[in-house]
Amino acid sequence: MTPTHLFDVETLPVGPWRNGGGDTREIACEGPAGAGGDSADFGWRASIATIAADGPFSPFPGVDRTITLLAGDGVRLIANGGDAPGTPPLDHRLDRPGVPFAFSGDRTLRARLLGDGGAVRVLNIMTRRGRWTADVRRIDTPVPLPAGHAGVLYLLSGRGTHDGPGPALRPGRGLWWTSGAAEEAAPLEPGSVALWADIRPV
Repeated sequence: MTPTHLFDVETLPVGPWRNGGGDTREIACEGPAGAGGDSADFGWRASIATIAADGPFSPFPGVDRTITLLAGDGVRLIANGGDAPGTPPLDHRLDRPGVPFAFSGDRTLRARLLGDGGAVRVLNIMTRRGRWTADVRRIDTPVPLPAGHAGVLYLLSGRGTHDGPGPALRPGRGLWWTSGAAEEAAPLEPGSVALWADIRPV
């Protein structure tokens, strides 16, 4: 069986952003060799971020990112053309919960809160380009966990199951693992919806 690690958003350690515009709750961080997290030179990183004010996103050169709205009215992400080599302007409204948006961490983005300007919460998946890549999708049925892949499962609605100790899997909780097994399936009960980040070595 794949060893999984249970997390609850409300009990994850909280780290404030240096610019005061939000905070990050780290789920997991894997180092360049695939074991042992290193915040400066990670292979892949999964976190929950709260965006509390308009302002810049810190660039992450050499990193690919996927963010997904979890709660709040949403955020508009804006980048000028040419902020990274050969890139056009970017203007994306992240306002549909559970719909992933992928972009290059090389880009220098500005965030503007939508609606009443209240804080939003997003799932943030980052992979070091050339080492790891990620496919983040919304799922409503169990799916096989590819052998040798890492992953993160975040429950949006319904319930999930897990074999380890700890409370039941419910919205706001999830699992992460470093090596899946193809004969296993993501642990969703019927009628449940989750975000699944399939993270694989390049």
